[in-house]
Amino acid sequence: QVQLVESGGGLVQPGGSLRLSCAASGSIFSINAMGWYRQAPGKQRELVAAITSGGSTNYADSLKGRFTISRDNAKNTVYLQMNSLKPEDTAVYYCNADSRAHFTEQVEYDYWGQGTQVTVSS
Repeated sequence: QVQLVESGGGLVQPGGSLRLSCAASGSIFSINAMGWYRQAPGKQRELVAAITSGGSTNYADSLKGRFTISRDNAKNTVYLQMNSLKPEDTAVYYCNADSRAHFTEQVEYDYWGQGTQVTVSS
């Protein structure tokens, strides 16, 4: 089993920035890609960004340029830097870890964190 613990959410004004962190523990040898998804009220969960252990990244097209994903493999931690935040970025952000070494692979198994609330409002 893998445990994912998110931190860094909160309330921020439009135009502001936040950095989310997600630390993995447990059977970390089993995970490769890590990433962030978000779910706004009344909407489906959607990909924000993901990164493999080799550093390849995958972003939602609409978020490129404002959000940056990074990873510290030594700390088993993935980060999401969010800049120029907009009210429509308000959502619960979930950390995810899965089996893929490359994004072209199928997900054989994955793990989810509990989620952290991000609210963008003045």
